[in-house]
Amino acid sequence: MLVCASAGLIAQDAAKAAPAFTDYVVGPQDVLTITSYDQADLSGKFTIEADGTFTFPMIGRVKAGGLTLRAVEAAIKKQLQDERYFMHPQITVSVETYKSQRVFIVGEVRMPGTYPLSGNTNLVEALARAGSTLTTASGEAIIVHAGERADGPTMPADGKDVLRVSLHDLENGVFTQNARLLDGDTIFVPRSQSVYVFGQVKNPGAYGLQPGTTTVLQALSLAGGITDRGTTARIKILRIVNGDKIELKAKLTDFVEPGDTIVVSERFF
Repeated sequence: MLVCASAGLIAQDAAKAAPAFTDYVVGPQDVLTITSYDQADLSGKFTIEADGTFTFPMIGRVKAGGLTLRAVEAAIKKQLQDERYFMHPQITVSVETYKSQRVFIVGEVRMPGTYPLSGNTNLVEALARAGSTLTTASGEAIIVHAGERADGPTMPADGKDVLRVSLHDLENGVFTQNARLLDGDTIFVPRSQSVYVFGQVKNPGAYGLQPGTTTVLQALSLAGGITDRGTTARIKILRIVNGDKIELKAKLTDFVEPGDTIVVSERFF
């Protein structure tokens, strides 16, 4: 699982490795910082209104909604040139506050909710904003691309663009898994599947596992190991198959399946 500290470090490293993001599409409620090198009093912060426009000194209404930052720059420069205020206006546009785009983070994270999407937000940064994953989280995150503006979280379903990302790979520095997020994306972190460990173990209970990779020995380790009265020679697994409960003799190297109950018997004296 990702923890806050590791997520922060990964986010920093990933940010260094990521290319600069310059094609952010401006939308309503975004706040732009516009700097004019020709006339300082034209510089300032401008909020995009609901119709996608804002008022700029000297030239009036400027359409920004649906345009990239570079396109907004070009539009302002053109109007200043067309109205003969400057021959070669020097204007730069950046985002002061991101408000028009957002992502939804749900599932096994500390602070699920809706978060603003900045120009180059990636998966690790989004999870870090949500307080990182819980210990009950599985080893993957599911990113659902809504395809168009979403009013709320979108769960994985047929017809949706779904990307599954291994959180374990991210922890190990595989930044190719660190997907860049899009407006309206939903990040769903599912709960890990469980195995139940009872009998002569130090901490009986339910423990998360990765199907096909967790052995009986690893499950026992999660439960703190066997007690002095327990034995590894007589371990059984209770498993539901096609609705029927079956009992299996288990070796320490056997793999467990979600929903299995491992019972450690008491040794004979």
